[in-house]
Amino acid sequence: MKKIGSDIRDIRLAKSGRERIEWADANMPVLRRIRERFTRQKPLKGIRLSACLHVTTETANLCRTLKAGGAEMVLCASNPLSTQDDVAAALTKYYGIAVQAICGEDSKTYYRHIRAALDHRPHVTMDDGADLVSELHKNRRKQIGEILGGTEETTTGVIRLRAMAADGVLGFPVIAVNDAATKHFFDNRYGTGQSTIDGLLRATNRLLAGSVFVVAGYGWCGRGLASRAAGMGARVIVTEVDPVRALEAAMDGFEVASMASAAPKGDFFVTVTGDCEVIRPEHFRKMKEGAIVANTGHFNVELDLEGLKKITRKKRSVKPFVDEYLLSNGRRIFVLAEGRLLNLSAAEGHPASVMDMSFANQALAAEYIRKSHRKLEKKVYPVPEKIDREIARLKLASMGIKIDSLTARQRQYLSSWQEGT
Repeated sequence: MKKIGSDIRDIRLAKSGRERIEWADANMPVLRRIRERFTRQKPLKGIRLSACLHVTTETANLCRTLKAGGAEMVLCASNPLSTQDDVAAALTKYYGIAVQAICGEDSKTYYRHIRAALDHRPHVTMDDGADLVSELHKNRRKQIGEILGGTEETTTGVIRLRAMAADGVLGFPVIAVNDAATKHFFDNRYGTGQSTIDGLLRATNRLLAGSVFVVAGYGWCGRGLASRAAGMGARVIVTEVDPVRALEAAMDGFEVASMASAAPKGDFFVTVTGDCEVIRPEHFRKMKEGAIVANTGHFNVELDLEGLKKITRKKRSVKPFVDEYLLSNGRRIFVLAEGRLLNLSAAEGHPASVMDMSFANQALAAEYIRKSHRKLEKKVYPVPEKIDREIARLKLASMGIKIDSLTARQRQYLSSWQEGT
């Protein structure tokens, strides 16, 4: 097995990257406590771990924690535009972690970096979108037998993996970190909500108050985005395909409509569904002059950009992360961040305090795989409830919040079927 080095933009960026990593670490008390224990106990000693994650300051602190636990790590990017180059440099220079990631890398380089991470011959994979798992199953099948298990960070990735498990092709157990209560209730809702608005404002500097803001998808990420847009004074329209979620959006006070009927009304459109071709040429044609379109789901396929090109007379970049499309009907629409993750392309991603819980789940899930892989089948597992509750307990303690405990009488009441009304 060859030793994997780093392929990054510029090692001279390392100093600023380290300062930003330390700033994020100050707001990640749960992960810090785990890192302190990992440093003492080394639960991942001898484990080779390959991670395909957004290369951000928060991810850097997860990598520090995994290395403190004894893991030999390689990190590659899970999105071509989300890498923070100074963070990649700092991880390489100051923390001894190999990074294969350059912001703005082309598709060829992106997949070369994924292959380099797999050249590390990992025992544990850590994914944000299932790219490592997909590459293993498509092109590296001989390595599958070396894998003890993996973890998955995103809704999109978990959907992919469950489909693989249902078809009987998943080659090793995977922990669905995304489904942990301390992940999706907080990261997806509060993190995505705030960071997407942050990316939108950085890219456009447009006023949201008084605008019509169309949110495609009302999962946990969509809920968070809709509430934050409404909080800034926008009139929110939600589009959905799930009748239960659509009903929930209506009862939360939002207008619910089809994309066809929302298209002529919206000033801003943001997709967050995990599916493909949510906004298509028939929708783009209906949009008003100057409409702004973006995606905060994992992959840029949520916007039918190939279809958009076919009805475009001229395209140009008007400022960083903003492309103007002059349509054949004479109207202009603006697509942000090439349709990729807006919050990580045009901004810095989720706040550290919410990623604290998500990455605590990742670290403890990796430890769980090391300890329990022999009894796990080749399927997708939830994060054990014990881990979820421990992370919530640590987070509350870091916030100075105390809660009640059940009395012996209360425990008896809840566990007995003989108690009356």
